[in-house]
Amino acid sequence: MKAESLNTRLYYVTIGLLLAVTLVVFWQTLGHEFINYDDDKYVTGNANVQAGLTRDSIAWAFTSTHASNWHPLTWISHILDWQIYGKNPKGHHLTNLLLHTANVLLLFLALSRMTRKRQGRRGLWCSAFVAAAFAIHPLHVESVAWIAERKDVLSTFFWMLTMLSYAWYVERPGIGRYLPVLLSLTLGLLSKPMLVTLPFALLLLDYWPLGRFRAKDSKAGDASWAGWKLLFEKLPLFALAVVSSVITYLVQQKGGAVALVEKLPVSERVANTFVSYVAYIIKMLWPRNLAVFYPHPAEGLPLWEAIGAAALLVIVSVVAIRYAQRRPYLAVGWFWYLGTLVPVIGIVQVGMQAMADRYTYVPLIGLFIAIAWGVPDLLSKKVDQPKSAPTNRGKPKTRPSAAEPVALQPIGLLATAALAALAICSWRQASFWSDSQTLFQHAVGSAPYNYIAHNNLGITLLDQGDIDAAISQYYEAIKSKPDFALAHFNLGFALSQRGRDKEAISHFIQGLKVKPNDANANMFMGVLLSKEGKAAEAIRYYRKALAINPNNADVHNNLGILLNQQGNRAEALKHFQEALRIKPDSVDAHNNIGTILAGIGKTDEAIVHYKEALKYKPDYANAHFNLGLAFYTKGNYAESWREIHLAQKYGYAPAPALLKALAARMTEPVE
Repeated sequence: MKAESLNTRLYYVTIGLLLAVTLVVFWQTLGHEFINYDDDKYVTGNANVQAGLTRDSIAWAFTSTHASNWHPLTWISHILDWQIYGKNPKGHHLTNLLLHTANVLLLFLALSRMTRKRQGRRGLWCSAFVAAAFAIHPLHVESVAWIAERKDVLSTFFWMLTMLSYAWYVERPGIGRYLPVLLSLTLGLLSKPMLVTLPFALLLLDYWPLGRFRAKDSKAGDASWAGWKLLFEKLPLFALAVVSSVITYLVQQKGGAVALVEKLPVSERVANTFVSYVAYIIKMLWPRNLAVFYPHPAEGLPLWEAIGAAALLVIVSVVAIRYAQRRPYLAVGWFWYLGTLVPVIGIVQVGMQAMADRYTYVPLIGLFIAIAWGVPDLLSKKVDQPKSAPTNRGKPKTRPSAAEPVALQPIGLLATAALAALAICSWRQASFWSDSQTLFQHAVGSAPYNYIAHNNLGITLLDQGDIDAAISQYYEAIKSKPDFALAHFNLGFALSQRGRDKEAISHFIQGLKVKPNDANANMFMGVLLSKEGKAAEAIRYYRKALAINPNNADVHNNLGILLNQQGNRAEALKHFQEALRIKPDSVDAHNNIGTILAGIGKTDEAIVHYKEALKYKPDYANAHFNLGLAFYTKGNYAESWREIHLAQKYGYAPAPALLKALAARMTEPVE
């Protein structure tokens, strides 16, 4: 009874320590900002998310393929955050932190529940180590500190719930206990499709620590029959995974996230797969030079590196299988790592990165399991195996005592030191995510030829008004990747702000060769060509921009202005009206419609539109001037005088002759 009471106290003390260390490392993220890498797609620039939780926003969450993903629960979580916290990043970071903390505790609860029956206190300590390493490993900082990676921590929350539900189900199998497993997996897949490997992971857990592959009686048959039964048991889970995989591939292909074979050859993807598997292990053991983006090597990977990595993976796999019966946790941990990385390892290339820290969030659990149970066995030369396993002398080998004080042994001190080092590294790594400039400056120094980091650092510097520094970063991005269209577009925009329009046009042309269907780039080409006096070419680019995105009010306005200048008033009016439909408070659209109506003699209607423009923007000098002209046409010289002088006040410089004519017609003094 006393031992049981001691174990209970240890259990809750462990939970408290896991909670404390997680919060100590990541509490700083509550003071971090949004960053200019996908946070705009998911939160700050997403009108659907900012609309709040409504029937329409929920429908959008379940039907949207925005950001080349289908994860409706992730969208709903962002919508809820915006409704509660608005544009304050602290609340959004808090949700990520709470989810990560819950994941840590659920992982510990699931593993300790699965191992306590056979391993007692040893299972408790090893489970605690796995949960602690998961909580504070530097490779996991990206998933927690990046608001746009909500899908990672949210989906893993349901992964852990599935594991815990499965442990409960295994204790007394039945449909009532199976349904929570099915529901948790479904919710996880609705958060992020990476959970497609979870049924495979459950089969590994069946092998160890649950030991369900062993035949329980002679009627049940051998272990292979038990394995088939376990596989059949999980067919509904595998069916969900297949459906999710198909939907995800179609969505990412539609969104352009899946790289075409000609852009990244199969041989290169296969080589990157082998090298990435090994690279993640190296970064797990020695977490340095971590970056938000890792580019593919410009010249491709050396053949020897790919062959060496593949050989190492094969050797470790053979060893894991060879010792699967004596040390099952090694095989389970290793194949957990290999299997759960499959969706993001790059065989089907998604995005431009060669690898990503966030992809290790769940897979590293497998390696932590192998370490947590393997290192104590290696150092103590004790093997965790069934009581009936025969030794060379024909006697059962003694299993570690359930009451063995593992934490007080040297291995406990070693584990504590390792976790302390990880906590320090993670705290420092989390500090780099404080803002965009800090993050991308760190990334530039961590990964060579990091064109994404240079480009996003340029965006940050441009937002801060440091145009020349931004231009320098864009040039670095293009130097690292000459066909990087986005850097060409951003460089063109920055150069135009320095008045270097001809250079800007050149870079937009280069970018459009790579990415011809970029609506914003086509629009800005129209702006630049219009400034150069090349109206016909500008109109062509504006029309292309509208063909790609017909709901851009600014493009309709700009195109309408050029068409009106060419005398095509009818089509110009249609574009101004369309701009007003898209953006009812568009002051430019109201003003431009008023100009056309005034030109065809519909002065009263024109006055209505000028007044609407001034309602939304009272200091709109051009609208004041146009309204003054309209009043002049109507013979209302006093009102005309007032509006013309307001236009002057706000920066418009009317011709002196007009002011003189107005003064001559005044019959009453104007205050």
